[in-house]
Amino acid sequence: VLKNHGGKLCGNQSTCSTVAYHTVKNLCTVQKMCVCVCVCVFHVPVFVPSRKKNELINEIKRYKPSINSVSQARILLVGPVGAGKSSFFNSISSVFHGYVTNQAISGNSGDGVTTQLLPFRIKAGEDGKPLSFIVCDTMGLKAAPGEGVHVEDICNILKGHVPDRYKFDKSVKLQNKIHCVVYVIDASKVTDMPEQLMKKIAAIRQNLLILTKVDEACIYVKKDIQYVYRSPYIKKKIHEASDQLGIPVSCIFPVKNYTHETDLEENCDILLLSILQQILRFANNYFDSIYD
Repeated sequence: VLKNHGGKLCGNQSTCSTVAYHTVKNLCTVQKMCVCVCVCVFHVPVFVPSRKKNELINEIKRYKPSINSVSQARILLVGPVGAGKSSFFNSISSVFHGYVTNQAISGNSGDGVTTQLLPFRIKAGEDGKPLSFIVCDTMGLKAAPGEGVHVEDICNILKGHVPDRYKFDKSVKLQNKIHCVVYVIDASKVTDMPEQLMKKIAAIRQNLLILTKVDEACIYVKKDIQYVYRSPYIKKKIHEASDQLGIPVSCIFPVKNYTHETDLEENCDILLLSILQQILRFANNYFDSIYD
């Protein structure tokens, strides 16, 4: 039997009277309602990681691009202003530092913060060596023509013509190209993207998609990040993103960034590390495809 939890629903400010069910099949559906009440019944975590956080960290530390001519995989973060691109990098960096850090300046203002191509390296600990990947942050996409990062610039970046800080380089080497494109969007704004923004997105090659701010989209995920893959509302957003952007569901990953927290949380770290691991595998798929 499910009990009312303060009448709070995910995704809106509606309230609901006490609901009782004897089976999950009897769950009601309310327009725009995240039927996350079912999450409260199952006290079994969504993901019970077979590997602990330290094992994931060590595996990522051992990562090397699967091609000898490239020393570091280059990952490009692309997405609308305020989607959480810089926050995603900061969150990954925080996990390896062992504390919450803001290596890349992030913000939610209408104009965004990043104004050029910024490559960031992550060290394996405070005094460790740089890891074998680089995360490149870009200016946010905007719907209005001529505003935000230009699609032409993104296409040049993918080809390696614009390496760091928008300095044009005619020589193109594999190590200068982008090896994995990660599109970043706010989970709660999947269906609210303007048509012009959708056109810009369609013009950019995407490997995988990250849905950020899942803790803001679903109150039960906010309570416990382990339920992120059990939440019907987050599952709905994943499928909506797949339909909107043409990206397979298997290539869409929900994530919670560190934005206002002062301490790390192990389950959040594990989710971030698992997604980073998938990104690096996509990069190796790119290298492998060159010789297929």
